[in-house]
Amino acid sequence: MSISTIITAAGKNSRMRNDQISRNIELTNKLILPFKNKTVIETTIDNALSADIDECIVVLGHYANEILESIFDNYKDSVKFVINNPVDVGLSVSLYNGLSNISSDFALCITADQPTVSTETFNRMIEASQNSKNPNRTISILRRRKIGLLDSAEGLGMPFVAHRLNLMNYLENEDDNLNPILRKIFNDGYTFYGIKEKNKKELLNINHYDDYLALLD
Repeated sequence: MSISTIITAAGKNSRMRNDQISRNIELTNKLILPFKNKTVIETTIDNALSADIDECIVVLGHYANEILESIFDNYKDSVKFVINNPVDVGLSVSLYNGLSNISSDFALCITADQPTVSTETFNRMIEASQNSKNPNRTISILRRRKIGLLDSAEGLGMPFVAHRLNLMNYLENEDDNLNPILRKIFNDGYTFYGIKEKNKKELLNINHYDDYLALLD
């Protein structure tokens, strides 16, 4: 089973910018803030590249030039960059654009502001997808509440593993956040399997400056 990683890195960064302004901190996109001797996005990319995947796609939009200037030279040979056009679109469009640029049957879908999700957890998600009775209609996802077979898609988001074409069918013509689409997929009878985190920090996204500080500890 071939699998590609899609990393979405196209957001407005508005909550982090507002926090930086309120704290009188230099405005810096959250994805290129320092993190473990690299940056947030580089740590996420490295964790993904170390997983059992065949290729890695990073989808950019807002602040694409700023991000590329920071990381392109380090990843030009190992990552394919895709830029949204237009840039002011929802997460579902970013994910769809990434999926449109891979040839694998399955996709590991990640957001770039999840640098604490480990390669080990990504691999367990991939393994759960591969070992399911019907991988094409299974979403293997980092749990938010329950572990194992889930009875709801409430509160869920990336990272997850899904069948590329089936997921694209749900994302096409949508311009929205991801959870409403995941709920629709769940209601259509797909199996959702919750993967336990390696540690609690894996469940955190970096939205606010306090989130960033918490993950640095």
